Formats: sequence, C-alpha cells, structure tokens
Amino acid sequence: MARRMKADLGPRKVTEPGKSLATFPNPSPGRDYEVRFECPEFTCVCPMTGQPDFATIRLRYVPDQHLVELKSLKLYLWSFRQEGAFHEDVTNRILNDFVAAARPRWAEVVGDFNVRGGIKTEIRAVHGKRPTLDG
Repeated sequence: MARRMKADLGPRKVTEPGKSLATFPNPSPGRDYEVRFECPEFTCVCPMTGQPDFATIRLRYVPDQHLVELKSLKLYLWSFRQEGAFHEDVTNRILNDFVAAARPRWAEVVGDFNVRGGIKTEIRAVHGKRPTLDG
C-alpha cells in the first residue's frame, strides 16, 4: 500500500545571491589533491547589449589550509546574473575572489561561454604553479 506524505507548504526562507565565499578547514592540508567544481548554468549580462550570456564555469584547485563551502560558491556565482560583465573580466574576477577567500596552492577558472554572434568564447585564468599529483 502506498504511503501518503504530507507536504510542508509553509513559508520558505528566500535564498539570495551573495558576494562572499565561505571556507572551512582542510581536513588533509598535508596532501596535494585536486577539487573540481562545474557550474553549467552560469549567467551574466553583456555590458554592451544588456542581453544574457550563458556559460559553464569550471573551477579546479589544489587547496592549502581551506576549502570553499559549496552553497556559498553557488550563491556567489548566482550573484552575477544581473551584473554586466565581459567574459574575460568575470572569469578573472571569479578567480581573484576565490583565491582571496581560499588561498589555494593552485587554482584555475575556465569560463566556457555559449555562442554569441557566431563566436564561442573560452577564457582560462590560472593562479600559482600546479603541484604534480601522483596517481
């Protein structure tokens, strides 16, 4: 027999975008390992036309003492939805803000922007020298 569940239709806390990245201590700071994030639904606004730009943002990093908390990263990336930014600028700002918050040994951000006006754009910004990972 199917079990009925009662839906909770009470008021919800509205999640808002934010410009801060929260961190937490790395449980394995003595080891080099790579963390990868992918956000296939990134959006910002073209500062010239006001039209939306869509991209996949890929972030890879080798942490040092801190890791970035995922929800804060999601809300941070969401904060660009109403902001005018050139592809090159937004990719480099994401890297700069990430490095300032997490202070990784190495980090890379790739902004893989969808075709616009017949041209596809991919921006790659790097911080530090990538450690050699065994395995």
